[in-house]
Amino acid sequence: MTDSFKLDNLPFSLLNEREQKLLRNHLDISYFQKDELLIKAGEEPEGLFIILKGRVGESDLSEAATAGGEKSQNVYVHYEDEDYFGGWSVLNGKAIHNFIAVEETICHILPTRILLDLIASNPMFADYFQQNLTAKREIADQHGQSQDMAEFMLARITDGTIREPLIVPEGTSLHDATQKMREHKSDCVLARRGNRYGMVTGTDLLDAVVLHGKPLDADVADIASYRLISIDPEDYLFNALIMMTQQQIERVVVMRGNELVGVVELTDVLSHFSSHSHVIGLRVERAKTVEELRQAAQGLTELIKALISTGVRIRFTMELLAAMNGRILAKLFNLMIPNDMRPHVCLIVMGSEGRGEQIMKTDQDNGLIYRDGLEWPGMQTTMQRFSDTLISFGFPPCPGNIMVSNPEWINSTGDWVTKLTRWAESCEGESVMNLAIAVDGKPVAGNSALFKAARGAFLRNIRSNDIFFSYFARASLNFDTPLTFFGNLKDKGQLDVKKGGVFPIVHGVRTMALEHRILETNTFKRIEALVELAQMQKSMGDNLCEALALFIQLRLRQQIVRVDESDNGVDNTPNMVDLQMLSKLDRELLRDALRIVKDFKKFLTLRYHLGN
Repeated sequence: MTDSFKLDNLPFSLLNEREQKLLRNHLDISYFQKDELLIKAGEEPEGLFIILKGRVGESDLSEAATAGGEKSQNVYVHYEDEDYFGGWSVLNGKAIHNFIAVEETICHILPTRILLDLIASNPMFADYFQQNLTAKREIADQHGQSQDMAEFMLARITDGTIREPLIVPEGTSLHDATQKMREHKSDCVLARRGNRYGMVTGTDLLDAVVLHGKPLDADVADIASYRLISIDPEDYLFNALIMMTQQQIERVVVMRGNELVGVVELTDVLSHFSSHSHVIGLRVERAKTVEELRQAAQGLTELIKALISTGVRIRFTMELLAAMNGRILAKLFNLMIPNDMRPHVCLIVMGSEGRGEQIMKTDQDNGLIYRDGLEWPGMQTTMQRFSDTLISFGFPPCPGNIMVSNPEWINSTGDWVTKLTRWAESCEGESVMNLAIAVDGKPVAGNSALFKAARGAFLRNIRSNDIFFSYFARASLNFDTPLTFFGNLKDKGQLDVKKGGVFPIVHGVRTMALEHRILETNTFKRIEALVELAQMQKSMGDNLCEALALFIQLRLRQQIVRVDESDNGVDNTPNMVDLQMLSKLDRELLRDALRIVKDFKKFLTLRYHLGN
C-alpha cells in the first residue's frame, strides 16, 4: 500500500531521494471506524497522519454541554483524501485538538521519530511544518508551476537592465549634445551642473530649437529637467514599471544614495514583461475624447488576465492596476469637468479603490469635495454624467449608491468634515460602514489640497477617543470566521471570502491605522507602518499580509473565470470562492489563512475590549 503514497505533492516533494526512501520504508497504514479518535487533545500523537481514504475532523471540546450531558464538539477543519495532519502536534509535543474519524478512514502514518529525523535533515521540509503561512506560500511559489515566473518577477534593477548614462558637463552646446547622443545611440543625456544632474531627451532638444528658438550653441544644461524620478538599484524591476506608469515617463534614474548608477529605460523594462500596461497607459494619455478613453479602459481586463496567468505577485498587480485606474479616472475627470472648476473640486475614490486593492471592477466608490462657498450650478448634472460614463467603461454602479451621482457624496470641505465627525459620533451600523469606506479615501483628480485639509480636520476631531475606536473596531467581528464549519462549506461548495477573510483584516488594520494617524490607505502599507511603529509584531504583520494576499488571489482567479463565462462580462458573485475549484494545496493555505484571521480577531478583542 505504501507504493500508492504520492511523493509529488508538497511537502513530501521537498524531500530528496534518500529521504523519500526513508519515508517509504517506515510508513504504516491503519484503519479507523467512524467516530474513532485518531489523536487525543493533550497527548503526544503517534506521528504524521496522511489520509488515503475517508474523512477526519479536527475539533475542540466546547464548555457548553449537550442535552445528553456530554460536551459538544466544535469542528475547526475537515481533512480528506491526501490531506495530512498531526505535524504541528508532533513538533509541539502534544496535540491541542482532537482528531476524530467522521467516516470510515484509512491513513498512512509516518512515525514521530522518522518525521523528526526528516525535519532535522531538511530545513525547507521543516519550515513547511511551522504552521507559518508566509513560509508555506514562499515554498509553494518556489516549487509550484509558477516557479520560473515568480523568480522572474522578482528581478532587481541590477539584473542587467541599467544603462550607462551619457553625461555631459555644463556648457555643452545643444549641437554637441545632439551629436554625442547620436554617436552613443542614446535618446537622452544627463547634464551635470555642480553636484546636480538634469535630464534632456531628444524631444527636449527638438522643442528647444524648433519651438523655442534656442540657438545651437545654447547650453544644454539650461533646458535640462532637474526634478529626476529615481529608484534604488536593489529595488524590483516591476516597481520601475509601476513608477513609470504613475509618473507617465519613459525612464528613471538609478541612484545609490547620492551616487548616480545609471538609467533604466521603459523599453528595457517592457522587454522583461509580456503585459501591455504601458500601451494602455499611452492610449489613456493620448485620448482626446471620452470614446477614445473608453476604448483604452476596456483593455484592463485583458491586462489583468495577462498578469495573473504569468504569475505576477498579487501586490504588484494591485499597485499597477491602481495606478492605471487612477489615470483613467483623472483623464475622464479632465475631459468632463470645466477648466475653471478643476482647481475648486477634488475627486476622491474610497473603499477598495481608495486602498488600491480592487483589481477586477466590482463597483464604484467615489465622491467629490468642493471648496467652501463654490457656486457651480451644473455640478450635480455633470457628476451624474461622470458616473454614467464610468458605468459604460465597465465600472459597475455601487449597490450602496456611494457615487458622485448621489448628492450625499458631494460635499464642501466643511460639510465633509462635519459628516465624517457625525458618523464617528453615531456609532451605528450604517454610520460605521460609511465612515469605514470614507476613511479609505484618496484624491485622484482635481485639487488634492481640499481632501488633505478635510482629512486633517477630521483626524483632529477624533484624537484619543477610545470609545469611538472600540465601537469602530467591533465591525471586524461582524462575520464568523468559517473555520468552525469549514468542512460543511466544502460540501456546499461556496465560501464568501470577503466576509470570512478579507473584511476582518482590512477593517481591523484600518482601525489601528486611524488610531495612530497613519495616512496610508493600502492595507499592506498600513500593516508595514503599524509594525514600524511597534503597534503590531512583525510576525503578525507578515502573516496578515500573506493571508490577505491569498484571499485576494483565490478570489481573483475565480472572478476571471466567471467574467469569461458570463454573457455581459460581469461577475455577479465577486466575493464567492468555489471550494471545489481549489487544489488541495490552496485549501490547505486557505485554512492556514483563516486561522490567522481568527487569531487577529482575538487580538482586536483584547486590544479594544470587545468582549461581550
